[in-house]
Amino acid sequence: MSSVVAAPLPTPLTADQGALLSRFVAEADRSALLWASGYLAGAARALETSPVSALAAAIAPQASASQRLTVLYGSQTGNARREAEKIADAARAAGLEVRLLRADAYQTRELASERLLYIVISTQGEGDPPDDAIGFVEFLGGKRAPKLPELKFSVLGLGDTSYADFCGIARKIDARLAELGAQRVAELGTADLDIDTVAAPWREAALAKAGELLKATPAAHVATVTPLRPAAVAWSHERPFPAEVLANQRITGRAFRNVGFLQYGNNEKDVRHIELSLEGSALAYEPGDALGIRHRNPESLVASVLDATRLDGDALASVGGDTLPLHEWLATRRELTRLSRPFLVAHAERADAAQLKTLLEPGNPGFAALLDDHQLIDVLRRWPAEWDAASLLAALRPQAQRLYSIASSRKRVGEEAHLTLDVLRYAAHGHEHLGAASGFLAALEEGAQVPVYIEPNERFRVPADASRDIIMIGPGTGVAPFRGFVQERAETGASGRNWLFFGARHFDTGFLYQTEWQDALQRGELHRLDVAFSRDGGNKVYVQDRLRERGRELYDWLQNGAHFYVCGAIGMGKDVHAALLSIIAAHNGGDAEAAAEYLSNLQREGRYARDVY
Repeated sequence: MSSVVAAPLPTPLTADQGALLSRFVAEADRSALLWASGYLAGAARALETSPVSALAAAIAPQASASQRLTVLYGSQTGNARREAEKIADAARAAGLEVRLLRADAYQTRELASERLLYIVISTQGEGDPPDDAIGFVEFLGGKRAPKLPELKFSVLGLGDTSYADFCGIARKIDARLAELGAQRVAELGTADLDIDTVAAPWREAALAKAGELLKATPAAHVATVTPLRPAAVAWSHERPFPAEVLANQRITGRAFRNVGFLQYGNNEKDVRHIELSLEGSALAYEPGDALGIRHRNPESLVASVLDATRLDGDALASVGGDTLPLHEWLATRRELTRLSRPFLVAHAERADAAQLKTLLEPGNPGFAALLDDHQLIDVLRRWPAEWDAASLLAALRPQAQRLYSIASSRKRVGEEAHLTLDVLRYAAHGHEHLGAASGFLAALEEGAQVPVYIEPNERFRVPADASRDIIMIGPGTGVAPFRGFVQERAETGASGRNWLFFGARHFDTGFLYQTEWQDALQRGELHRLDVAFSRDGGNKVYVQDRLRERGRELYDWLQNGAHFYVCGAIGMGKDVHAALLSIIAAHNGGDAEAAAEYLSNLQREGRYARDVY
């Protein structure tokens, strides 16, 4: 969804027309705005010659499927969307007819008539599609998928080699399209976190092939749209805004049980509530969006890597035209926690480590365990090797910017963005470990600055119909966006009810925003609250167990149009999904297939949204 707030519109629009257009601009995403610009320009041109045929001219397809490129994307964090926009923009600039669609907006019945299709898609977690592509992936892999002998296609996959099933969904789509008879016009691209090293040559090859296959549109038919107002500074993931820290507060409590007077038990969790100022940035977000953070790797981690490699941090190193001290490269430009297969392959050769080489063999289940259990420093210590600065920087991945769900509504907090984050600290392999981004944020003091940008999440929004009820599942820091949801619904006077399920290990130490939820209940901003504290009783109870206990009521809410949201860990999301399936099956006659279709319909309708990581 666009974060632009439309300015008041001048005449010749009526007040009603201005209000309608302003609302559309505020709520539409980029692809919708681009489509609308062409639609309106076409309508205006048609009015110059024939008012009667204006509407038909505006909505008539500009090219048949045989002379059109369709770019389809599935994106969880926004990277696939941005890459899809790049290929679509480049195709338009070359005069080609192109349409850009999010996967859940694509009418699958059109697939049989497509002639040129480019797909850009990320892989979520351990081989799952992004939420906005679940329906398309299921359709493509199912019996209803048509034979596609006339389709030409190419796929760009975005992934993370710190996961065993790297770009798994892209590989499956690429293989399935070929199985259905489609012809590959550019080889599958599989991009790691340094996306552009793979995406740029893939885009160049795909664009060249599209130019060969399609006819360019004459320049006279390309609409020129004049902006309604001057563009503000475009803060982005490439040019983040320096936000000032207004507050950095630990919100995990202290254990009071089984300890002496004025003595407190240990708390294994350190969860922070951070408030950042966006004043003067013109950055706008909606509840459900994420805040991107450009962090600096902790000094202790950088020092450990330099010690393990026996390299001089003050020595200058050059990469891609930039020259910096090695220490600065490691602190700001390279990923120092998450492992990747290319680095491990290079390190195994340098260390001549037979055990590591065995783990890297295709299909070895130990590889996934290695990625899950080891950070970069653990590998450097376990299998020592000789590295020089240039080779190390070439082998390491560019630093990955982190996304955190925004825990506030602008309607309540103004030009601020609030975050809720769990500081990662643990001991492993004889050493203490600290999360790179969470450790950086936890150490920030009031008045410090942190580079940030907004990452929209169009699929994770409060209902446009304010009378709809919402059910929110947010254990731990997964509750963050729902703090924003409840604030937003209260500030807009939404009449729909709000039901929150929250979970943590312990009531004393893990009940995040406890007093806020209690106040919201008293004010009528939150209508129901169910909690699960898994380590406080004899039996472990999780949010999915609370869902089952409230199954009848939950099903009734869904039947009456409620929206269902889940935020948190991928594993929890799967458990909640399974619980939801069993609840629906229990109350629709025990039909598991019908329950699965019911949930699929909720997703297609935008009433079942997940933000899992």
